[in-house]
Amino acid sequence: MSTLETTRPATRVISDVEAQVLAEAEAGRRRARQLFILRSIAANIAVLIVVAIALFPIYFVLEAAFRPGNSLYTTSFQFWPDHPSLENWQYMFTEHENVHLLLWLRNSLLVAVTTTIFSVALCTTAAYAFSRWRFAGRNGILTVLLAINAFPGVFGLVALFVIFKSVGLLDTLWALIIAYTSGQLIFSTWNMKGFFDTIPVDLEEAARVDGATPTQAFFRVMLPLARPVLVVTALLGFLAGWTEYVVAQLLLFKEGNYTSMVGLINMATDYRQPWGWFAVGALVMILPIMVLFLLLQKQLQGGLLAGGVKG
Repeated sequence: MSTLETTRPATRVISDVEAQVLAEAEAGRRRARQLFILRSIAANIAVLIVVAIALFPIYFVLEAAFRPGNSLYTTSFQFWPDHPSLENWQYMFTEHENVHLLLWLRNSLLVAVTTTIFSVALCTTAAYAFSRWRFAGRNGILTVLLAINAFPGVFGLVALFVIFKSVGLLDTLWALIIAYTSGQLIFSTWNMKGFFDTIPVDLEEAARVDGATPTQAFFRVMLPLARPVLVVTALLGFLAGWTEYVVAQLLLFKEGNYTSMVGLINMATDYRQPWGWFAVGALVMILPIMVLFLLLQKQLQGGLLAGGVKG
């Protein structure tokens, strides 16, 4: 009897301790769940705020494009115009004295596509040469190119103007194409060289053993493997020709030679700020860029990351 009496309180004490430990563990798990829920809610709210900030300019431009007239604001608060209109769209896509949007878009497309072709062709061959060949002055040339790239492009505006004026290319689309292509060469060449450095030389040697010439090995082995970085180079060249304004404003004078960016800006005068027309032009300009980024986002990520691995 005395043994049972001494063991029962100990058992009861142990049970009470276990219950307390279990209760504390359950409370800890409950607090962890609550903290996780609060963090999830805060993260979702932060994401929604960032998305709202990113989408607000697009919403604002859409509203201005469909608002009758060229007013940017209204006296009353409204999420969308009470009477949406295609007036601004019809005006922009109709030829007027100082509005030639279709002509400007054609000029921009011509400059962008030609710049893309030249950038890809020149950067690919130059990057391959720097990556695979060892010649005198190679490292020095790469260092000089990198040092030049450290200076802002605006430093060369006066030089560009003087050079194109002396060779008779001022106020021509070819001046823009040459300027944009040369501006893309340094970064794109370095980026593509880094990508080519990651491709094993054994692949080319195996192709040559199978009877391929160096040119065939380059086109049939290297270029298919370098597709991501080719996409990056092509997109950068297209963006340079499609969206650049400063160099185009400096080199172009006639309305018939304007690109879209220059034409849209020059529609404004001291007495008129056509916000509705600007909004239509901005939407037309941004649409091709959005489509390209959505279609090529996987290749863009791979090309930029892989191109920066080696240098």
